Amino acid sequence: MLKLWGRTNSLNVQKVLFCLGELGLPFERVDAGMQFGVVKTPEYMAKNPNSVVPTLEDDGFVLWESNAIVRYLAATHGAGTLWPNDPRARALADRWMDWQQTSHNPALMRVFWNLIRQPGSVSAAEFADVSAKVERSMDILEEALTHSRWLGGDAFTMAECVLAPGVHRYLHLPMERKPRPHLARWYEAVLQRPVAKQVLLLPLT
Repeated sequence: MLKLWGRTNSLNVQKVLFCLGELGLPFERVDAGMQFGVVKTPEYMAKNPNSVVPTLEDDGFVLWESNAIVRYLAATHGAGTLWPNDPRARALADRWMDWQQTSHNPALMRVFWNLIRQPGSVSAAEFADVSAKVERSMDILEEALTHSRWLGGDAFTMAECVLAPGVHRYLHLPMERKPRPHLARWYEAVLQRPVAKQVLLLPLT
């Protein structure tokens, strides 16, 4: 059976939980990270030397990095669904997954930490800068979703599993947001999926 290390309120763990749920795969989850500890133990670091979550084990095969885990699960269990068979459709999903890590998430996490986990942890100037970057990334999503139902095109893919946790956080942060109807439509469509309710609808902590 698949085994996943990570707490349910971790954005990166939520990506994997979303993917696992969409694929209907049985798995065991072990609380790890932050208040649960575990990640600094020699046993865990032997699996993941970064001391972060998530980590996945599949019959002795160990994998870390959340997007790599999602790709692995989608490729091995979701060909034709989460893992598009068409190379171009798959490349579009891949593109959004890479964008999430490199462009979308860094600024969002600074905003999230400053508003939720460690209020006042960044200066006013830095907060203004990262907030502007977050708004810009949301504008990019809004524009993309004017052209297709889902990020990869007409079908729900692994890209949604990866982007949904961050968009959910953004939409529930105590901050002003301008209307983005296409992003709102996409988010509501995501929430119609039973797995999304289990994975995303948690208090922001």
